[in-house]
Amino acid sequence: MAAIGLALWLIPLLVVAATLGGASLWTAIYLFFTKAALVTFGGAYAVLGYVTSQLVDKLAWVTADQSVAGLALAETTPGPLIIVLQFMGFMAGWNQPGPLSPLGSALLAGALATWATFLPSFVFILLGAPYVERLTRNARIAGALGAITAAVVGIITTLVLLLVQVVLFPDGWSAAPDWNAVLLSFAAWFLLERARWPLGSVLLAAAASGLFLRLLQQ
Repeated sequence: MAAIGLALWLIPLLVVAATLGGASLWTAIYLFFTKAALVTFGGAYAVLGYVTSQLVDKLAWVTADQSVAGLALAETTPGPLIIVLQFMGFMAGWNQPGPLSPLGSALLAGALATWATFLPSFVFILLGAPYVERLTRNARIAGALGAITAAVVGIITTLVLLLVQVVLFPDGWSAAPDWNAVLLSFAAWFLLERARWPLGSVLLAAAASGLFLRLLQQ
């Protein structure tokens, strides 16, 4: 199983490196999302915190606004939240198409990001499933998992601060907030938590209100 998983991972890497170059954006995307899949724990929010900080701040492949749009898209469409990583890869390819067309570059980058993200998970499950119960009863491993859980909370907090800055303080923490965004956020919270509106209705109302406010500003 490990050999099959390694082969399935190597084939796309070798094809992309041979056709587009070992130093190309697409090779880098494949290696980056593989690393993200291997070194992150704690679910989609923890992974997204790491990926966002790297792609936005360090590598500058996507913008902070694009990362927030990807999270909103993943939250409001069917499927696991982790599919936001496909969007991040897609936008990285779109923003830096190189010799390819923007759409072709984006589709290739999105496919590579998806494959690199999900393949290690399936390999881990198929390899580790027989040993999971035994490992969780080990006191040392349980202690390590507790430490990881604490770190994950910090990572998710960092992601929340990034989202708050992009949405509510687009001009920086020292500037005045976007009062329209603040009002929409409070209204959405009130309708969900106090008025008990269905989530779909709140999403539609928020989207329509945001579009209306944007049109007024133009």
